[in-house]
Amino acid sequence: MAVALHDKSSSVDVRRFRDPLYSYMTFGQRVCSIIDTKHFQRLRRVKQLGTTYYVWPTACHNRFEHCLGVAHLAQTLAEQLQKSQPELGITDEEVDCVAIAGLCHDLGHGPWSHVWDGLFIPQAIPGSKWQHEHASEMMFDDLVQEYAINISEDEITFVKALIAGDPTRCKFEVKPYLFEIVANKRNGLDVDKFDYIARDSQAVGGPNISELTRLIYSARVIDDQICYNIKDVNQVYQVCYTRFSLHKDIYNHKTAKAIEYMIIDGLLAAEPVMKIAERIKDPKLFIHLSDNIKDTIEETTDPRLEAARDIFARIASRDLYKMVDCNIIPWDQQKLFKEQFTPERIVKAVKEYKFTPEDNVKPEDIAALGVGDVIVDLSPMHYGMKDKNPLESVKFYSKRSPNVSEHAGPSDISLILPATFGEVLLRVFTRKRSCYGLVQTGYRELLKQLSDAPETTTATATTATTANTFSSKPKPGRRPSISLVDSDEDVDTDLNDTPPQGGAGGPRFPSSAAQAQMNKRKLGRAVSAPSHIFGGSSTPAFLGANRFTTVPKNFGKGEGQVRASKRAKTDADV
Repeated sequence: MAVALHDKSSSVDVRRFRDPLYSYMTFGQRVCSIIDTKHFQRLRRVKQLGTTYYVWPTACHNRFEHCLGVAHLAQTLAEQLQKSQPELGITDEEVDCVAIAGLCHDLGHGPWSHVWDGLFIPQAIPGSKWQHEHASEMMFDDLVQEYAINISEDEITFVKALIAGDPTRCKFEVKPYLFEIVANKRNGLDVDKFDYIARDSQAVGGPNISELTRLIYSARVIDDQICYNIKDVNQVYQVCYTRFSLHKDIYNHKTAKAIEYMIIDGLLAAEPVMKIAERIKDPKLFIHLSDNIKDTIEETTDPRLEAARDIFARIASRDLYKMVDCNIIPWDQQKLFKEQFTPERIVKAVKEYKFTPEDNVKPEDIAALGVGDVIVDLSPMHYGMKDKNPLESVKFYSKRSPNVSEHAGPSDISLILPATFGEVLLRVFTRKRSCYGLVQTGYRELLKQLSDAPETTTATATTATTANTFSSKPKPGRRPSISLVDSDEDVDTDLNDTPPQGGAGGPRFPSSAAQAQMNKRKLGRAVSAPSHIFGGSSTPAFLGANRFTTVPKNFGKGEGQVRASKRAKTDADV
């Protein structure tokens, strides 16, 4: 609920929005003119956490309140820098644009948020490079035009560049550090993460980490880069670690992921009739795309949409796709596993497997197994910079030297940091419960084939410790001696790109080569890996069968028919 009031200090109308994280969020007239549009109000109907809502009933918040929160934090950070460092010359107009960028950065999210652009569009439009950021710009342009928002062409360009985190899109002089507020391509530490980490954690009953906002008041611009007080280094690490934990425990929950695939299958079944994917190109059509598309399909009586309605009915009755097996694999092996573990190869492995009479598997069941019964999902999970330590790209200052920044090392943070900061969760699902045991058999046969490769030995690596330079007093009359990474290259956190590496004077963490060797350390009871793939001396843990998910090879047979019978009986009773 918004409350209108008059700000005497600026002589403009402002409104306050009550938020459980930040108490009251105050916005000026121009920001509110964007909030009061159907383009932005559409976000009330797009779940922030997509299908996670089906697992955590309280995770029902939407992109609407998240975007308000990001706008509030973006505005607060810009104002804090403006007031604490007046020499930066940050103008009120720039603060306004930063707030608008935070407000509009998710305008283009489709139904169920990342489910739309991550799973549906690639299958509905093969080869498409479309992402929700493209729609955000499209919707922002249409919003400005339709509602005649008071914003200049240069400001429009500036706002869209801020959303992209790319100052090169502006043909006029800009302040580079402002591009680290909403979408930080240098190290991923931005107010978008601050808000969704705190908001999502609260929604699922996680720990209260609303104190993340203290980093806003710790922020300081040094050498055109946003840096933080070294006393807050653990808070910075906590942001990165919590991001990883949310992805591992919440965003990629097996049930939420199964429902994601069911929703995608339902939308794809409806696509030939409803042409849903084509709406991404037209803002007048996109504005009506939201999670409600599922309700629209379920309300129809069109026989051509019966297959889609049946899939959605399975979600309602909790007759879900089942996770058959899972393994956590090293970050640098995801390409190999994506090639080796496909539905086609799993089905082929089943049909070539030598079943015994004790397996109680019938030939007709094997023959009935099809590629469409199998789903292979690889979910990368990391601290924000793929497998790299994001703190390598963050600089800190101390109260003794507030205008000098440098990187923190392990002795400044912790000596028990992970050896690698990313991993990939590989999971296999089946659309038919009756195929459960067969699909697991095929998957494990492929694991065995991969683990039976020739083997060699691996090496290990050690790390060095360094002195704490933040606690050292500078000598009178001279600048403290520091090690810096002189790189302003933007870091794209997309999985296809590689973050920059620290040079000789860079962060005091293990080198990339040493890190790679450390990644090959002993995992569980295994000691190494196949030579042509992993350079190991025996089978690593991630190539072993998961003993916690093991089932008989005929597991699931008949269960699908039983559930279908129960569902039919329930429908008849109704």
